[in-house]
Amino acid sequence: MLKLLSPTTLGKIELSNRIIFAPLTRCRAGAGYVPQPINALYYAQRASAGLIISEATQVARNGMGYPNTPGIYSQEQVEGWKQVTQAVHSKGGKIFLQLWHAGRVAHPSFLEPGELPIAPSPIAASAMADTTEGQQPHVTPAEIKLEEIPAVIEQFQQGAKNAQDAGFDGVEIHSANGYLLDQFLQDNSNQREDEYGGSIEKRSRFILEVTQAVVNVWGKEKVGVRLSPGSNFNDMHDSNKNATFSYVVRELSRLDIVYLHIIEPRIKGNVTIEDDGLGLGVKFFRPIFTGKIITAGGYSRDTGEAILQSNDADFVAYGRHFLANPDLPKRFALNASLNKYNRDTFYTSGAEGYTDYPTLE
Repeated sequence: MLKLLSPTTLGKIELSNRIIFAPLTRCRAGAGYVPQPINALYYAQRASAGLIISEATQVARNGMGYPNTPGIYSQEQVEGWKQVTQAVHSKGGKIFLQLWHAGRVAHPSFLEPGELPIAPSPIAASAMADTTEGQQPHVTPAEIKLEEIPAVIEQFQQGAKNAQDAGFDGVEIHSANGYLLDQFLQDNSNQREDEYGGSIEKRSRFILEVTQAVVNVWGKEKVGVRLSPGSNFNDMHDSNKNATFSYVVRELSRLDIVYLHIIEPRIKGNVTIEDDGLGLGVKFFRPIFTGKIITAGGYSRDTGEAILQSNDADFVAYGRHFLANPDLPKRFALNASLNKYNRDTFYTSGAEGYTDYPTLE
């Protein structure tokens, strides 16, 4: 049997296989950024994953980075997510919520009138923002004042509490892809001169304090963190990525969280994700992190199996293949052909390209 399909545990959670449904932004939340029945259907269709990690879910309105992404900061959103978790659990699945704040790559069109995105420093990302009016330049964000940082950490902690109320099995903290936690970590976006900027230790403080706050809610066995050390997505750079990410991964290991989720360095499709020749993937971090490791990055059935057989990772996350193949574990078991994904419907609305991909049956 494929190691991909072998049962295992994550902390105390029993998983039917090692195939993870990766967190994928789909822009299909309803009014008030509340999950809808169609979202529950979408996730339930993919409940044969060992674990589902939900799409990025903002912990505050000003953390919203794309149109119609769901939140976890209102009671209506909690009730909407209950539909999702109940649907997944009814199919025997397990699901974590991904806690997210977009930081400087939020756009004013998503925020309250007159509000600016927040960031560790007032430095705009050079990338373009995807808005309902098409792509627009990012604006210069407002620098988070030192006295405001505890309130932002509290938003993550409250989001974690709300995820419990919504019936999730755990949470993943999104510290990848140039969003707020990543912005604090890397020195091209964090040029603070206080306790949260300057040295690697100080730039790492925010992510570690957020992680501890979330662990205080869930316990360490139900909290994971996602990082993208080799990525320059959303205009992210660091003067010494090797040292920065080695330090933060060691500190996360000391917190004894249940998993580290690493996006492999790559260039894939229309998204530029480069590693600058540093090779900051799971092979690099395996000796540093003592917990379980999830790897993501354009894997096939064979390459996913190979990375598990090498023991460089414990789980493999699949995004686009799982999006287009709701029964992906069964297809892997049978070595069956895969549906092709339709990139044009990744971020649209409605069922097309969302809940209408056929299973083998």
